Amino acid sequence: MKRRTFISSLGAVSATTVLPGADSPPGLRTIEADVLIIGGGTAGTIAAVQAGRLGARTLLVESGSQLGGTTTTAGVDFPGLFHAWGKQVIAGIGWELVTAAVKLNSDDLPDFSKPTGTQHWRHQVRICGALYAALAEEACVKAGVQLRYYEFPQMVTATPGGWRVRLAGKGTSVDVVAKQVIDSTGNASVIGLAGLPRQREKTRQPGTLIYRLGGYDLATTDLNALQAKLTAARKSGALQPTDINGTIAGFLGKGGESGNHIPGADSSTSETHTETNIRGRQALLRVMRFLKQEPAFALMNIERLQTEAGIRETFRIEGETTVTHGDYTSGRVFSDAVAHSFYPIDLHYEGGVKPKHLDEGIVPTIPLGALIPKNSKNLMVAGRCLSSDQLANSALRVQASCMAMGQAAGVTAALAARTGTTPLKVALGDIRRELSRHGAIIPKTV
Repeated sequence: MKRRTFISSLGAVSATTVLPGADSPPGLRTIEADVLIIGGGTAGTIAAVQAGRLGARTLLVESGSQLGGTTTTAGVDFPGLFHAWGKQVIAGIGWELVTAAVKLNSDDLPDFSKPTGTQHWRHQVRICGALYAALAEEACVKAGVQLRYYEFPQMVTATPGGWRVRLAGKGTSVDVVAKQVIDSTGNASVIGLAGLPRQREKTRQPGTLIYRLGGYDLATTDLNALQAKLTAARKSGALQPTDINGTIAGFLGKGGESGNHIPGADSSTSETHTETNIRGRQALLRVMRFLKQEPAFALMNIERLQTEAGIRETFRIEGETTVTHGDYTSGRVFSDAVAHSFYPIDLHYEGGVKPKHLDEGIVPTIPLGALIPKNSKNLMVAGRCLSSDQLANSALRVQASCMAMGQAAGVTAALAARTGTTPLKVALGDIRRELSRHGAIIPKTV
């Protein structure tokens, strides 16, 4: 591919999509799209690839520098769960990219035939996050998706045939006139800008800054003495209780990975997101300074440190359907189910997390109505901001489930744009047929 062609496919807009912008301020470019996706994270990336593969003129907007979100930027590079009770329940484009990352990096897949019991993490797939981001980007380019990094929505206005969304970024400001919009921000940011209701808990799950420490040998460490010093440091304020979750032995045994919590973590605004990241990095510094006082940790080093903290929850939409804790744990098969989900109820709190595993054989489903804001037109969500209560959301928010709902949203939005209708009116049979054609696993409904 020639350099000029490649750059055009990544983000520059072809002449056929640039309009005079009659409804925009003078000098502001206006771009047309069939499907506009805001947020290039776990769900949004898959939605964009899917819509592009169906021939929709697709724009994917990401405020950061790479795709993948939680899997890449936040460092949760062990996506799951794609399998339940000895069989695969989630596949499609997300699985395609995950397995491509495993193969290209000469990594190994878990043995999915072995039951995990309560150790569900044994079926999570370890990948190189940076490689996954590159593969996801390549998939978007091949699907004809126009990528726009470093941009975010400022204003959202309904039009007779869809939505007008103003984007701002580095040296840019454009209006996108889209037939369909998918909010995959994780915060339901577009939904809020559109004036539609959102919900959130007063007390939200904490976030986590993922890092890994090395350069020490636990065999030469008196863990009982170190645990006593940890307790004293917490009492004195040298360490916060959430800087190290659980025991020092458990924390150091995994290199500190996923071993902290950031209370009140929030990514819904630039101000709260900034505060969350600062508090996460300050927690890391406290831990390092505490451990470096010990001779056994004099050569301790950082082997890995993510640039952002991972956020577990912010806003959720009020959808046409709301998935409740009872729906999830009973494995309710919704009449409009478009994907499976499988993960324990995983509600984190400041002191840690105690997953509640599903009963044997239970595989929850995700209804299309949970991806559609109530009383909306030409608008969907994908990812953790789907319509659900907090307990159900603690399981639905994980990557494999978000990938599945992203693909479902991508199909639905592309079909709605093609037929000139709204997502709720797209024939469910058509949605399921296209999902199946593109490798997704469809729940069996009565």
